[in-house]
Amino acid sequence: MQHKKRSAIFEDKFEIITPIEQKKQTTLWSHNNRAHKPPLLLDKNHIEQLKVMAKTYDYLFKLLLIGDSGVGKTCLLFRFSEDSFNNSFISTIGIDFKIRTIELDGKKIKLQIWDTAGQERFRTITTAYYRGAMGILLVYDITNERSFENIKNWIRNIEEHASSDVERMVLGNKCDVEDRRQVSRERGEQMAIEYGTKFMETSAKANINVEDAFFTLARDIKSKTERNLQANTTQNAASGKRLSFQQPQKKSFFSGWGCNIL
Repeated sequence: MQHKKRSAIFEDKFEIITPIEQKKQTTLWSHNNRAHKPPLLLDKNHIEQLKVMAKTYDYLFKLLLIGDSGVGKTCLLFRFSEDSFNNSFISTIGIDFKIRTIELDGKKIKLQIWDTAGQERFRTITTAYYRGAMGILLVYDITNERSFENIKNWIRNIEEHASSDVERMVLGNKCDVEDRRQVSRERGEQMAIEYGTKFMETSAKANINVEDAFFTLARDIKSKTERNLQANTTQNAASGKRLSFQQPQKKSFFSGWGCNIL
């Protein structure tokens, strides 16, 4: 009896096929024993259960690192994803990414973190990755005044190319190099207030506030995602009645996130 393949391979060992005489049934069949074992018929509920079992995370968040070339975006990414630091990193060409799965409030969150090139000649390529980003980290170098001043240009890029409700955070990197500081922490905080974003000073080299920055942004995205899901559930339960939800007022976030070298 011939069978018609219908859908994708599961774990490179099984595939879903549908017998011609039972088109509405779904069959899980081992490739290795196809000639000896009869097909196992699965309904839609069983297939959904298999998908849930195969799923290794509860949420997938796409994050973006942007800022001038040389501010330490790649070093921050490697410190967070691999807990490593290398002084010899060269400038990113185009775009790169890393993945790390974290746990927040009992939920597994897969972070897909994109590292963008800061040079102007790559701007057309990198701005395409703003779309779909759920969180953006804007990075400047506290020893480089120009990189700080250019944050306003990067925010303008976000407003032009990213979602209007994307979560944002400003990071003043290289805070371990205090003797070469050109941008005070107070100026960084003031800029964050001006643009309505959170702010931290970080150091990829000394591993200061790197974990806190990524975890804080992920927690904000998770909270917003869950609020939206709850709002949608409530609206559906209300049989089409429109409900209004007030956004919580943003509070100051600056206390406790200074750059301290122990």
